[in-house]
Order: sequence, then C-alpha cells, then structure tokens
Amino acid sequence: MVSKEQVTDALKTVRGPDFESDIVALGMVSDVFISDGKVYFSLTVPAERARELEPLRQAAERVVKAIPGVKGAMVALTADKKPAASAPAARPAPAAGHSHGHAHGHAHDHAHHGHAHGGAAPKPQKPGIPGIRHIIAVASGKGGVGKSTTAVNLALGLKANGLRVGILDADIYGPSMPRLLKISGRPSQIDGKIIQPMENYGVKVMSMGFLVDEETAMIWRGPMVQSALLQMLREVAWGELDVLVVDMPPGTGDAQLTMAQQVPLSGAVIVSTPQDLALIDARKAITMFRKVEVPLLGVVENMSYFIAPDTGARYDIFGHGGARAEAGRIDVPFLGEIPLTMAIRELSDAGTPVVVAEPDGPQSVAYKSIAAQVWQQLAGAEARPAPNLVFE
Repeated sequence: MVSKEQVTDALKTVRGPDFESDIVALGMVSDVFISDGKVYFSLTVPAERARELEPLRQAAERVVKAIPGVKGAMVALTADKKPAASAPAARPAPAAGHSHGHAHGHAHDHAHHGHAHGGAAPKPQKPGIPGIRHIIAVASGKGGVGKSTTAVNLALGLKANGLRVGILDADIYGPSMPRLLKISGRPSQIDGKIIQPMENYGVKVMSMGFLVDEETAMIWRGPMVQSALLQMLREVAWGELDVLVVDMPPGTGDAQLTMAQQVPLSGAVIVSTPQDLALIDARKAITMFRKVEVPLLGVVENMSYFIAPDTGARYDIFGHGGARAEAGRIDVPFLGEIPLTMAIRELSDAGTPVVVAEPDGPQSVAYKSIAAQVWQQLAGAEARPAPNLVFE
C-alpha cells in the first residue's frame, strides 16, 4: 500500500526553476488522495505562470509514478487559492492591461479575462479534442430527474442512428455509468500515459467509477474535481467519434462551470421533470449555459407520465407538459417526452439500457427521436454533411 507520507517525501525532491524551497515546503501541494494504487493531487501556482510551470507538474507526476506500488498519478496545476508567501509571485501585468487574478480552480492567462484599453480582448478559443467532432452536455438543475439514464439512452440512440459515440461520466462524486452500462474493471493505459476507455454496447466510456471503488467517498475540493474531469476528457484515447456525450453532475457548481468554460461544447441538453420545482432548477442550468455561450439543443421532459404496467392506464403523477411549456417560454427546442415506466428503471438497474434491451419499444423510439433531433442541430452547425439517420 502506498501512503501519503511516501508521496509527500517524494514531492519534497521537486523544486521549481526559481523557487526558494521544494513544492511541499512552499505549501503548493493539495491534499493527496490515493485509491487502488493511483495518486491524485494538485499543485497551486500563480495563474499567470501556469503554462510556464507545466514542467513542474510533469516532474511531480514523474517522481510519484516512480514510487514502488504506484500504478498511476493524476496531477493538475490550479490557481484555486493564493500560493504561499515564499512561492514565486505572479509577474506584473503589462501597463496597457488589467490583471485579473481569478481563483476558480483552474488557471487562466489574464489576457483571456482582461480588457485592453481601446477594446475588449479577443475571446479565447477552447482547445478541441482530436478526433471528436462534437461534445454535448446532458445536464439538469437538480438530482433525481433521470439525467444519467437519459444521457445513456441518448448516447445509445445516437449509436443506433449510425454514429460513433462516447460517454464521459462527469459526475465525480456519484458516477453511474459503470452500473448503467454494466462495465466493471479498470481501464488500461497506453505507454503509461493515455487511458484506454472502457466499452460496451459499441459505446466508449470513461468514468471515475472505473478508477475508484464504488464505496469510496470522494472528498475532493474544486481543483481536484476539475483536474480529474479535464484529464478524463483530454488524456483518454477516444479515437474518432461523431459525438461525445457528457453526463454532467446535477446543479451548477464548479464541475459544471469547468466543463462549460474550458471544453468546446457544441451544445447542451437539459433534462427536467414536469413539476414546477424541477423546472425552477432547470432554469438555473439553462441560465448557466447561456452565460457561457453554450448553445441549448433542447429540453427533455423525463418521467413525463406514468403507464400502469397492469392496466396500461396513464397517470400524470408529476403533472404534465411543464418542460414543453418552459421550452416554449425561453425559445428552446422541446425534444420530447419520456414516460416513467418500470421497464426503464429495471433495465437501467440491470445495466441493459432500454434502447439496447427493447430497441423497437416505444421508449426506445422516443430516445432515438430525441437523438435524431440533437444530431440534426449539430450537423446543421457544421459544414460537413450529416450521416443518414434512420429510426423506426
């Protein structure tokens, strides 16, 4: 078993190019988390020196990986808090600009947020992921609305419509993709650097649930979550994908902002149930994506109505039509209604999503229709022709 003390001792050998001491003594190392031989931590550096100090991150990762028993290391640079007083200070900003020292759990060049005299600074370009045409987020304002189930069946609906699809489980604290897709085990690494995604039902998948045990409590602060998200996105061998579906955590916190601000999202799908309380929270998610200029692909009303398995009678348990009305009010496409059925719940729990288990059933047809509408919008936003979409 690798201990935190071993990791800390190894990191004491790492010094920056102009530091007065090692990174541990300078208070730059976050809490260290160890699970199944993998080590996770972040280094706090001045935001304006983040790019310059990338070799420091690599050195820290290298010495930790050299510890006997360590299977891998996930290390990030962060400007979440002010570095220790003895650490190298930020370099002064040019006289013509305004320096913005942000502490959002990720490091930004101040030119990205500053305004030069005489005009606004150009909008930064979010780096894309090689081989991936589109990244879409499936989000909700609150938990318990069936967002992950919707994300899985949307991804499988896209796959059924002839597209190459991957899923990123961005819910660090409550990853559900391993269970929903009946995938177990640990992903392998290519040359000890890049992670090979897991796969089932023809869809590539990456989740924190593959890296830590199901019972492990993820007690991580913002920088660690953001680091893990970006590494699961950018350091995974996704290959060629038409769409990467990101199952977002519920709410509008650090993880959601990280994905919205640092990832080139082609759009977002909002999942809600019909009742007013769920819609109130859904509006928060919609507002967040609009503020960061991520296109809204549409709203899905999940648990729209209940079909009694014995009689086939329909009951509007949570009301009905609230999400459709909200989509119309804010001028966002309404993608469709998904009923609350025993089949969806039971098949999801068994790891055989309804689109796979009952491909011709009414619920699967609904998911494939939503998938076709989403792809239609994505294809319309790019110059390349869309593949032929077929669903019954």
